Amino acid sequence: AMSVVGVDDPEGDLLERIREVVGTETLISTSMDLHGNVSERLAQHSDLITCYRMAPHEDAIESKQRAVNNLLDRLESGKGKPKYKAYVSVPILLPGEMTSTRIEPGKSLYAKVPKVADQEGVIDAAIWIGYAWADEPRNHAVVMVTGDDEEKVKEGAESLAQSFWDVRNEFEFVAPVAPLEESLKKALASDKKPFMISDMGDNPTAGGAGDVTWTLEKILEMPEFKIEDGKTLIYASLPGPKLIEEAIKVGVGGTVDAYVGASVDDRFAPPIKLAGTVTAIKQGDVDAETEVVVKVGTVSVIVTKKRKPYHLKQDFTDLGLNPLETDIVVVKIGYLVPELYDMRADWIMALTPGGVDQDLQRLGYKRIERPMFPLDKDMKQPDLSAKLIMASDKL
Repeated sequence: AMSVVGVDDPEGDLLERIREVVGTETLISTSMDLHGNVSERLAQHSDLITCYRMAPHEDAIESKQRAVNNLLDRLESGKGKPKYKAYVSVPILLPGEMTSTRIEPGKSLYAKVPKVADQEGVIDAAIWIGYAWADEPRNHAVVMVTGDDEEKVKEGAESLAQSFWDVRNEFEFVAPVAPLEESLKKALASDKKPFMISDMGDNPTAGGAGDVTWTLEKILEMPEFKIEDGKTLIYASLPGPKLIEEAIKVGVGGTVDAYVGASVDDRFAPPIKLAGTVTAIKQGDVDAETEVVVKVGTVSVIVTKKRKPYHLKQDFTDLGLNPLETDIVVVKIGYLVPELYDMRADWIMALTPGGVDQDLQRLGYKRIERPMFPLDKDMKQPDLSAKLIMASDKL
């Protein structure tokens, strides 16, 4: 999902500009994240369109292959552009952490997609959950079905949209959730390790700044992490280029005393001062550029020159950290991606503040269409009739 300040539909803008270059006869096949937003303009300029059918995105490669295969099939068969593209706007706005296909009802809902897509006369079917943290008119769930059989295309889209609407009240978080204080108490009381805590409000891969210091500030205030034989904790991560410079000067084993974080998002806490021992320095990372580990009490804080998601075991072991032998691992993330999910001994998602706050009621939407579930819980059955989108060469 792309969200650009001052632009309501950046993907639509991009595709419209591409159309200006390649013309309307060229077939365009689009593959998307199911957490993206699909405007009617994007649907118009995409001849073929699909999205992931799994959350987390375990079928990303398969979805890309499907988009290519759909394109090749239409080219090689000479069928060209699909005769029909059905589009249904579904007034539901939910975060990805509540719509995982690992659990119900997301699992059964997305299991219906291939049943529609695999029909004769249908090319593809897709359900977009949408991107909950963009205050834009296009921000809502969407169902699209493409193909040459008008009846199957329309009925398939309407059926999937109604199925989504029917289970709207059944969606729950994919893991236990709690405020940060309660999450830390549970982790400290557990004998399972690593006990994973998702710092959800500032997830950089969901659009968060990745530099909110609020969570780390609370952790470092706790006496449990100040005693020599206390529980160990890894915090991943915060950007702090000034601390990086200082760490490089003193080297591994040296001490640093510098501010990190809150250069982008300081709404919830100011930059935090880290005074501790440098235990690792790694340069050359494709995302972070330079990474440093600073030990403060029993907390190992990963500090980066530029923000980076920590999704792999190797992200930690490259820094001399062993997450499997650490009591608590706090990561700026929502639901755990596959490798972290497999590593966890236990897991809780902390309802922390940030740009991607999971409590949508706190976000104060001003520009999305209303009514919208769950912001308007008692809204009536919406019109889920399919709209046939004009082909790109008919615009």
